[in-house]
Amino acid sequence: FIKMDTQSSQISSSQGFTDGQNSAAKESKLSDSFLSSSPVSLIQSPQVNDLIHWRDPKKSGVVFGLSLLLLLSLAAFSVISVVSYLLLALLCVTITFRIYKSVVQAVQKSSEGHPFKELIEKDVSIPPETFRKHVDTSLTHINRALKQMSRLFLVEDLVDSLKLAVVMWMLTYVGAVFNGITILILADILLFAVPPVYEKNKTQIDHYIDLVRTQVNNTIAKLQEKLPGAMKRSKTE
Repeated sequence: FIKMDTQSSQISSSQGFTDGQNSAAKESKLSDSFLSSSPVSLIQSPQVNDLIHWRDPKKSGVVFGLSLLLLLSLAAFSVISVVSYLLLALLCVTITFRIYKSVVQAVQKSSEGHPFKELIEKDVSIPPETFRKHVDTSLTHINRALKQMSRLFLVEDLVDSLKLAVVMWMLTYVGAVFNGITILILADILLFAVPPVYEKNKTQIDHYIDLVRTQVNNTIAKLQEKLPGAMKRSKTE
């Protein structure tokens, strides 16, 4: 009986260890999929990386100019007006081109057909697999955001909740000076201006970033020593 009890306990412990490994693997896969589909991974993609580092100045200039023009238009006009003007401009271009090609075909007595025939016949429908993939990715983002919100607002970790409170307090001052469109315009300018500057002065900037990170980590460590919740968490770790 003692041998059977020990064997059953070993089997149950091994099963528990296996379940723990499986759950850890599932969590790591979930986090990897989240990171691979996050906006950070989008910025780190080769195409976007080449754009913001101005590998091709013409292409980067066109993208930066169009994005800045769109944001400035949204700052001056409403979203409905901007969308309406963009669609109206597109319609003017396509209608003018269609009339021009029709006149040319009538003068030359050619039968080339519709000028946008290839585009009309092109399949623009979204495959169900692609739609499901994006829905699953969005659901992963939503679930992760809800989990983080419940953890922060229900004060599971006192230090993290205090960090959020400080950030929200700072954003109240930012919101008093800038609106959302202004922040997006500044972000667009910084997105295309900072990477080239950082690439040229990488060593000096990294040095100052390390100094700031060390100072922040020391300050957080001192706060964690004085907070009971943080002490409890460090003991459990």
